Amino acid sequence: MKGSLDFAYDAQPMRVVFRPGAALTATAGEAERLGLRRVLVLSGARGADTAQAVADSLGEVCVGVHAEARMHVPIEVAGRAVELARSLGADGCVAVGGGSAIGLGKAIALRTGLPLIAVPSTYSGSEMTPVWGLTENGAKRTGRDPVVRPRSVVYDPELTLELPVPLTVTSGVNAIAHAVEALYAPDNSPLMAMMAEEGVGVLADALPELAAEPRSLEARSRALYGAWLCGSCLGATTMGLHHKLCHVLGGTFGLPHAETHTVVLPYALAYNAPAAPQAAAAVARALDAEDAPTALWELAGRLGAPRSLAELGLRESDLATAAAQAVSQAYANPRPVTEDGVLALLRAAYEGRPPA
Repeated sequence: MKGSLDFAYDAQPMRVVFRPGAALTATAGEAERLGLRRVLVLSGARGADTAQAVADSLGEVCVGVHAEARMHVPIEVAGRAVELARSLGADGCVAVGGGSAIGLGKAIALRTGLPLIAVPSTYSGSEMTPVWGLTENGAKRTGRDPVVRPRSVVYDPELTLELPVPLTVTSGVNAIAHAVEALYAPDNSPLMAMMAEEGVGVLADALPELAAEPRSLEARSRALYGAWLCGSCLGATTMGLHHKLCHVLGGTFGLPHAETHTVVLPYALAYNAPAAPQAAAAVARALDAEDAPTALWELAGRLGAPRSLAELGLRESDLATAAAQAVSQAYANPRPVTEDGVLALLRAAYEGRPPA
């Protein structure tokens, strides 16, 4: 590494258990290690069966299963979960599933301070971060608070074997987005840069294998490892334009989370690349490509993922509103965020044309 170094790095105080079968063999041990005696298990409707299996593995420690997590964590959904946790006298929560379930666990932790164990079944990366999000009146608010960071994360690649290929792909690219933004974040560090580049490369290699052979436990393990790396990057660095745009598109217009990240990522990187050439070069190395934005766009296409915001249901008349919201608050980004620039980015993503 050439040149002088100038960075700060905060180690993330959390425990990770990673092995096949860990959801049913390790979660109870993690609850015991944290001294929990009355645990509420959380999930979405799609993951209710898996959540029940985890609840059964907890035995008498589990005081209930709440399978009402929803995308973008609507504030009324969070409120009901908080009240349930309080009424049951829960002293901790176990969130089983993707970003919606883990996000609901974080909402409970934010309001109550209860410790959270995360058992992720997708590649969202939320389990590795102190970032919370709540949607109210069509707007998604996010924040960072160490109280919402899971105390333990149980990674079990067997939980991802049934993840449908379309969600596997978009969830994986969503994870890649975390690493890409970490590479040009103002609080990046040498350790995060190494983890980000490794995470992008691992996922970019694993996703095509999973599109062809979804039940490959070896490929599922590598993808989950990549998601862990990318989520760790998200947890240790500041989010920029890409994540802010996706929060607007999801919270205000109801676009699906992982699919939106997949569509927006090539265009957000193309926007920032001139101001962050080293980050773009690192992504290109990880993808074994010359141009990182184009390689990301082509990867999504090869895997059958959506490549335009129009496909996701956004209307052309929504573009100006989304652009205005994306610049309504200041945030760190390597290239100045202007309404005209964001509108051009969104229009290209809406049409799905190759990123310029």
